[in-house]
Amino acid sequence: MATNKNANLRYHVLDKCLSNPVKKYFIQDLIDACTAKLLEINPDSKGISRRQVLDDLKYMASEEGYRAPIAHLKDGKRTYYRYGETDFSIDKQPLNQADIEQIRSAMDILSRFEGMPQFAWVNELSPKLEQAFMMEQNVSPIIGFDNNAYLEGIAYLGKLFQHILYQQTLCITYQSYRSDHAQKFIIHPYYLKQYNNRWFLLGWNAALDRISNLALDRIKQIEQETQPYRENTIDFEEYFDDIIGVTLTEGLEKQKIILKFFPSAAPYVLSKPLHHSQKKVSYIDGELTISIEVVPNYELESLILSFGERVEVLVPSYLRDNIVKRLEVSSHNYQHL
Repeated sequence: MATNKNANLRYHVLDKCLSNPVKKYFIQDLIDACTAKLLEINPDSKGISRRQVLDDLKYMASEEGYRAPIAHLKDGKRTYYRYGETDFSIDKQPLNQADIEQIRSAMDILSRFEGMPQFAWVNELSPKLEQAFMMEQNVSPIIGFDNNAYLEGIAYLGKLFQHILYQQTLCITYQSYRSDHAQKFIIHPYYLKQYNNRWFLLGWNAALDRISNLALDRIKQIEQETQPYRENTIDFEEYFDDIIGVTLTEGLEKQKIILKFFPSAAPYVLSKPLHHSQKKVSYIDGELTISIEVVPNYELESLILSFGERVEVLVPSYLRDNIVKRLEVSSHNYQHL
């Protein structure tokens, strides 16, 4: 079976050619037809080879493909190709096994997004597809997602999605980690953001007169308010451009942060940058020094601390001091054991 990304496109081009009861399509004609369509999509395409077209015809005629009745007809010493059945078309055929396997794989992937409102239809559609195509459930998943179906507050995700979509003001009962009691906030919800396997709601906090981010697992109750909705004027892609995580402290500007990573962490940081602004300052004897330009926040400090002894903050000095203090407190906690 042809596996490259243009396979289905070629099959339909060949199907159109083979369905023509008048014109004789020789192998070069089929190559030219496929190449022309590929060039429409990608002007830089190098076209298609004779071998690929022959492989495509073989696949289309196979049991795994479309069982197409492709006839090899002679015109003198040359061979042209045409369907042996005048009313045949791959578009009229039921799904083949390869199509079914691809649908099953796609459904398996989508079903991992449990709790996501955009994919609620997957759970309803899956049984229908299984019955219609007699698809067996995969015993062993072949792809895993870093989602937590047991996270508190995940049930609010779909509800909040709808409130944002319909621009509805909310009264949210919320208890932060720093408080021993819950508070009520009037929130104009704007955006849902996932970070570090947790979901956050960002919206205008009427009492604070600014954007607040609320962790869904700390929300206790959501009620719709009658207050007029304050429309969003923030581009959240730009909003998150200069931070790591979800916390943006008003009044703080982005700063250059310089970090030195020791050999055990350097390859990881090179392959997975901490931020899109990451630049390599030096890489000597396995030690990597990088710079990033971000607005400092709690998530930045947590990320730095996650590298433990494998990183050192060089600049700015206050951030270096903050990390040192937190490490000292952590070390002190272990001295009592």
